[in-house]
Amino acid sequence: MTRVLLDTSAYSAFMLGHPEAKVALQRADEIYLTPVVLGELLAGFIRGKWRKKNERELRAFLSAPRVQVIDLDEDTAQRYAVILNALWKAGTPIPRTTSGSPPLRCSMGCASSRETHIIRRLLRSSSIT
Repeated sequence: MTRVLLDTSAYSAFMLGHPEAKVALQRADEIYLTPVVLGELLAGFIRGKWRKKNERELRAFLSAPRVQVIDLDEDTAQRYAVILNALWKAGTPIPRTTSGSPPLRCSMGCASSRETHIIRRLLRSSSIT
């Protein structure tokens, strides 16, 4: 099963017809967005020239059965903290974004197989539990 956690840039790329984004989302079994990404998109729509059109397209996108806005709850925060600390301890640089970072994707079960393998290896070698 392929899960994708979209960030704002990935959604925008998809909507602009970027081939790699289109293929990735077409292949995904499940597509997730966080409330933060949703807020970033809506804020951009408010500032843009095509607010109503963009909001309509977003509503249509969100209505697809395989698309879901997920909560960032305390359990997610705990998993993220463990992964992030293991990465810091290993001296591994990570992106500092809200929804697109490998630790967050991994904590939500949406990481790539390469990211998952690296993070699991770091967690096994870490004393952090």
